[in-house]
Amino acid sequence: MLQIYQPSSPARQPATRAVQENVLVQLLQSLTNGDTEEVLHGVGDDAAVIRGGDQDWVVTTDLIADGSHFLSHDATPEQIGRKAMAVNLSDIAAMAAKPVAAFVSLLLPTSTTDEYAASLMKSIIAIGREFDCPVAGGDTNTWDGKLAINVLILGKTTSRGPILRSNAKPGDWLLVTGELGGSLAGHHLNFRPRVDEALMLNERYELSAGMDLSDGLAMDVRRLSAMSNCGAEIFLDELPISSVLKQQTNSREEQIASAIGDGEDFELLLAVAPPEAQRILKDQPLDTPITRVGTCIAESSIWQIENGKRTPLPAAGYEHGSK
Repeated sequence: MLQIYQPSSPARQPATRAVQENVLVQLLQSLTNGDTEEVLHGVGDDAAVIRGGDQDWVVTTDLIADGSHFLSHDATPEQIGRKAMAVNLSDIAAMAAKPVAAFVSLLLPTSTTDEYAASLMKSIIAIGREFDCPVAGGDTNTWDGKLAINVLILGKTTSRGPILRSNAKPGDWLLVTGELGGSLAGHHLNFRPRVDEALMLNERYELSAGMDLSDGLAMDVRRLSAMSNCGAEIFLDELPISSVLKQQTNSREEQIASAIGDGEDFELLLAVAPPEAQRILKDQPLDTPITRVGTCIAESSIWQIENGKRTPLPAAGYEHGSK
């Protein structure tokens, strides 16, 4: 669930796909017939949860490709390799799991040099080591097309269990870590997955639900709400706008539109019961700020509140396959 990055133009140009991501996810959910005895949580969350004895396994996989998630003539192989691993680590973080091992598959253009391929792998291995997630295997192949990288990460839950998208309740407060916006200025290539932050928050506090913000707050809050059978109100006046975004434009309207719609923030979106949310906001236990950006509500609609006025929140953000 990643957005298109077009550094040469403020407007994002999604790739043409026959099937939109949300439609495909719904199809997969209907075909897989829900969870089984061994698959505790399947299609629809940031990662799958597989039964594993004292600690369950968490499995995620994500593919990034030249022209969709990076531009190879604009980004270095080190940046591309790092992102390939980081987006998967972010999904592990969304589940509050510990990464264990990664499997990397490279589909390289036939023109790729040995030096370029080595730089890709070195950067993948380096960020994996930062999070105790060694590369344990994978595959390589070449073709006449563009560069594509697929990473699969195995993780394990802690004694507190995984954070799911499906347990938010009406009345829960919606919190986000860090700042929103700035992906078009390069954040999508240099973000740090919130693995450590998620583990610490899950250990210290009672969290109802959560996910990582990959496609923009306006899009992702809909996914969390849909899985939890509730709606949400988003407080536009309270959004933690990134400092980079503030430098780019003085228009508050443009800042808000980018903060909720650009995507690839890779921050945590958490639903937390009010007393516990108040404790988190008071403690501010992370090196990055935690901000309340909304509330879960009983009705299924998604609203925005600005200057005391409540209106429908547009479904901004990136969806794979949109035109």
